[in-house]
Amino acid sequence: MTSTFILNSGVVLPAVGYGVFQTPPEQTATAVQTALQVGYRHIDTAAGYGNEREVGEAIRRSGIPREEIFVETKVWITDYGYAATLHAFDKSAGKLGMDYIDLLILHQPLPSRFDLTVSAYRALEKLLADGRVRAIGVSNFMGDDLERLLAETSIVPAVNQVEVHPYFRQSRVLEADAKHGIVSQAWSPIGGITFYPGWGGEDRRSTLDDPTLRTIAEAHGKTPAQVMLRWHLQQGRSAIPKSVNPRRIAENFNIFDFQLTYTELTAIDALDTGVRGGPEPTSITLDTHSFDIPEA
Repeated sequence: MTSTFILNSGVVLPAVGYGVFQTPPEQTATAVQTALQVGYRHIDTAAGYGNEREVGEAIRRSGIPREEIFVETKVWITDYGYAATLHAFDKSAGKLGMDYIDLLILHQPLPSRFDLTVSAYRALEKLLADGRVRAIGVSNFMGDDLERLLAETSIVPAVNQVEVHPYFRQSRVLEADAKHGIVSQAWSPIGGITFYPGWGGEDRRSTLDDPTLRTIAEAHGKTPAQVMLRWHLQQGRSAIPKSVNPRRIAENFNIFDFQLTYTELTAIDALDTGVRGGPEPTSITLDTHSFDIPEA
């Protein structure tokens, strides 16, 4: 059963990470501690989430050696640019209380100011060369964004973290990642973005209630969430589920003891609606989404 991926930097990435998107700081430390107790060894956060400090606190409290935990965080667009991104590393590392970060990625492509994106990525390349980070990557980059970046930089991203779930598979992006040896990493891997409070319209529908996913889950004695996470892994994707519920945190990690058939995988692929749940990457601009990332 696939439980790790080897990144293009040679670093081992635990396939299933624990995400803390929208987790309030006051709940983050306890939730991350629970995930680590369950067995997660990959924690995904971001400067823009405002909870890096609590992630670091939970890791220290856990008693697990730092080198056994893969820590991933993201640079927000207001810290793009060469010098600003180098300083963004200092801010994130300071809040996490760590000397190095396992995977540092750019949170958005920022196509309206791609010159800043390129400068930011060159700063990531410098951090990688200096041993401050072990791998570098991107998030929410479409195929065209990747081609533009690769044309102006030296190191292929190790990871591209994008919205992927049964209702929005993003096959073209997955193909672009595979072409360049980039590991695709699914945020909202069980489609939570389609039913989170505050997201979507009145016609929102939950993947957890989907008849196809429920039928497959019943056949394996699993839940729809477990089936979706297994689907990602078997198709070669990393996945970052999130929950603050201890039972669900454990459930989302218990996916290494069953195998989906080709027919089942194909049936899940067929659920794709082509409708994005999160924001269009092109809509994220400095004018619309700027906010300051505090110092460490």
